[in-house]
Amino acid sequence: MRTVKRTYKAEYRPIADLITYSPMPTRELRMIDPFLFLNHHGPQNYQPGNNGLPFGPHPHRGMETVTFILEGDIAHKDSGGNNSVIESGGVQWMTAGRGLTHAEVSSEKFKKEGGPLEILQLWVNLPARLKMTSPNYKGLQKGDIPVTFFEDRKVKAQVISGTLNDTSGAFETLTDIHLSTLFFEPEGVFSIKVPQSHNILCYVIKGEIKINGEIIQSLHLVEFNNDSEDLRIEALTESTVLFGHAKPFKEPVVAQGPFVMNTIEEIDQAYEDYQQGKFK
Repeated sequence: MRTVKRTYKAEYRPIADLITYSPMPTRELRMIDPFLFLNHHGPQNYQPGNNGLPFGPHPHRGMETVTFILEGDIAHKDSGGNNSVIESGGVQWMTAGRGLTHAEVSSEKFKKEGGPLEILQLWVNLPARLKMTSPNYKGLQKGDIPVTFFEDRKVKAQVISGTLNDTSGAFETLTDIHLSTLFFEPEGVFSIKVPQSHNILCYVIKGEIKINGEIIQSLHLVEFNNDSEDLRIEALTESTVLFGHAKPFKEPVVAQGPFVMNTIEEIDQAYEDYQQGKFK
């Protein structure tokens, strides 16, 4: 079985009144190539008449964002003309590429009525050859995302990208990124083969799991050694896990604010282009 190298507890970093945990990057873990950044917002309950999410218009270049709406909703609007409200169970995939400005806020309905909110946002790197690709956005509701089952239906997987259990993901991607959200009943077992060259992303959103005898609790990110294709995850309680894997790009990563490039010169150019209004 593939072995656990280390586990990392997400750091608590609230944003205004938004509960936020940051599993990556932290003082101890920079990234798991090509997975760059992960924020876990909530879970929390918003009262009626709230201000909603605080993520007003901001730019990106050189990477992709994948946003998992576990509870609540997100109203997305960007400089490419995309506009959507994605609700609980839905996912958004945005390719920033050469440059895009977007806003991620709560719908008017959510701000008026309130309710539970829990959201994950993952940043995925783009290789140098795709840094300046055309921007793109796609948002899908829960019913548009395929699911597959493991272990006597005790594990349900929402297949976001790549393939899992012979099920193709909802999003076609520029690189070979496999992402799923796993929902475990107690004692459910998730057992698959992952190419040994691929890095694994495994974050316990809630519950408690066991990997090779090691117990991992909620709000912990797992880093694996690349020592086997075989992986087995057992749930000790009802659990939810963000799971993914991909071949690392092994390229220089220079990140400043919302831009992720390969050199500091490219970062400087990104800021200049944004200030000149070139992000469309």
